[in-house]
Amino acid sequence: MCSKGEFEYNRPTERDMMSDFEGVSPALNNALKKREYTELTPVQTSMLDPELANADLLVSAQTGSGKTVAFGIAIAPTLLGEQNRFEYAELPLALIVAPTRELALQVKRELDWLYAETGAVITSCVGGMDIRTERKNLQRGAHIVVGTPGRLCDHIRRNALDVSEIQAVVLDEADEMLDLGFKEDLEYILQETPKSRRTLMFSATVPAMIGKLAKQYQNDAVRVKTSEEQKQHVDIEYRALVTAPRERENAIINVLRYYESENAIIFCNTRATVNHMMARLNNRGFSVVALSGEFSQSERTHALQSMRDGRARVCIATDVAARGIDLPKLELVIHAELPNNPETLLHRSGRTGRAGRKGVSAMIVDQKGRKRAERLLRFAKINAEWATPPSADDVIKRDEERILADPIFTNPMEDTEKDLVEKLLENFTIEQLATAFTRLSHAGRSAPEDVQSVSFDAPKPGSFKDRDRGGRDGGREGGRQRREEFDESIWFTISVGRKQNAEPRWLIPLLCKSGDITKADIGVIKMQQEETLIQLDAAQAEGFFDKVGPNQTIDKNIRIKRLPGKPKEGAEPYVKSERGGSGRDKKKFEDRPRRIDKPRRERGAKRDEFNDTSKPNKPYKAKTEPSPEGRELHTKPPLDMGALGKKPAKKKTKNKVALKEGWAKKKPKGRTKNTGKAKSRNPSSGKDTGGGLQGLKRKKSD
Repeated sequence: MCSKGEFEYNRPTERDMMSDFEGVSPALNNALKKREYTELTPVQTSMLDPELANADLLVSAQTGSGKTVAFGIAIAPTLLGEQNRFEYAELPLALIVAPTRELALQVKRELDWLYAETGAVITSCVGGMDIRTERKNLQRGAHIVVGTPGRLCDHIRRNALDVSEIQAVVLDEADEMLDLGFKEDLEYILQETPKSRRTLMFSATVPAMIGKLAKQYQNDAVRVKTSEEQKQHVDIEYRALVTAPRERENAIINVLRYYESENAIIFCNTRATVNHMMARLNNRGFSVVALSGEFSQSERTHALQSMRDGRARVCIATDVAARGIDLPKLELVIHAELPNNPETLLHRSGRTGRAGRKGVSAMIVDQKGRKRAERLLRFAKINAEWATPPSADDVIKRDEERILADPIFTNPMEDTEKDLVEKLLENFTIEQLATAFTRLSHAGRSAPEDVQSVSFDAPKPGSFKDRDRGGRDGGREGGRQRREEFDESIWFTISVGRKQNAEPRWLIPLLCKSGDITKADIGVIKMQQEETLIQLDAAQAEGFFDKVGPNQTIDKNIRIKRLPGKPKEGAEPYVKSERGGSGRDKKKFEDRPRRIDKPRRERGAKRDEFNDTSKPNKPYKAKTEPSPEGRELHTKPPLDMGALGKKPAKKKTKNKVALKEGWAKKKPKGRTKNTGKAKSRNPSSGKDTGGGLQGLKRKKSD
């Protein structure tokens, strides 16, 4: 990309913080005043530089930094020129392209109030809406068109959208459009628009693909970045909560209860997970809406509007809502499943902490996915606080703090409430009133879940941090890995052993599922012929046996019995062999019986010289078989034809190839022109019998 320069902007000065923003068009200036703007964000201030007035721009800034208002300010001089209002709307002058329907409609709403005093006609063209209505709006004329790539291409190909007068094209969230596979659509739109246009690309991240697209379709583009781009978002508190795999949903419920934010969004990777989480939270009494690609545009719009007006508090969504969705009261973002890349993590978290507001981004990380979570945070340049999910006691304590800090206790009593207060004091005691108030405060709220605590500071079992890397076996004694014993533990036995092919690789998951424990709660395993002895952490013993049930049976026919103490020392613990397989030690190669050593024939020696001729050959002994009367019948040895000087007669076989060659010497009568197959004629009937090998056989038989 040929670049005229690279600009970096710091926070606005006191002059920029004035209510009258110098450099902004007067009509847009008045709109900012009405929206009570007191200062511009760094990316918005950067658009006021005179050197960037007519240049193509490649802009990157943090999520929630006001990029929509920024490019609205940037294209205003190009569209308005020296005027303050637009003339009669005919052909579009600006084209705004967004990756998702929600973002396109949100951009339109932002530009509606920003260009309200300019008389601009702004229309949208997005998938899922009535295309006939959009075509009528385009025929009536528009100054600015906002849409998604696919729908804009449809209108251009059908000649419903004339882009011959376009002066500015803005690609909002350009990296996301490339990730979603809109590269061909974007190239088609840019090729159809005039080459003299301005092209502005805005995104939170600028990968290599964006650079290639900018080099191909921008003219001497200027790279613009803010001073905060390389820093962590200061208004977002990042937390990584480590939990057991089966405690993920309980951890999410406790996080929602702990923060009690007005709006929260839970991100999942698939639609199936969205539907499952929505059903689970609905059952727990949360007001929930869902947002994914399978919903129609009207359903998605209704879901977002429910979040804005307070009818719903929690939105469960896929990454379709990770870009550009602006909910003013959104204070909590929960990643129920880890995102696929650092860019998605930044955009998900960017739904909160917007426009100077504070927010929390909580990642639910199971023990197996901790390494992946650490890589995501490192590549995204985020320093997260590692902790465990809030417990039930933490949630209850937080509820008490909110009740005591409620301003309802300090607000003065109004005259309309005085009579009712006097009646309450006459009929009830202070304890009764306090109890009633506490119950009313907890009414309608879901009870917190009892989340099992896990240790996240210690490395995972079996990781390389636990091993001595000095040898090939990773520091394991004799190439085998033993499970460590607990200080306080109990022992129990299960009714399967080596004879039943019992192995820890399927016993441990079975015990964890049946007793609601983790593999970290299981200690030493001692395999016996008919049973298996297992050590269990004493802290989990009571819950384990309660979960198994009074029958003490798992998997239908495997019985569990608790031992009064530690088993005898004669039982050997199970160890996993280096080559895998069962825990029984195989015989070493040196202990196996060897065959009698025989002298080897030296290379080059003849076989006759090597054979031991000291022992005479055994004479031939004919085989005998009993006769029906019980007498032995002697059979003669086979006659050696070679000794008589005669060759044994060969068995006659019909060889098709030889048969064909023998008949090929005779010229068959008649040859077809097309196939070249010989025809044969039956002398008795005079009819053709057909060509090829089958005909020859029939002729020979005749």
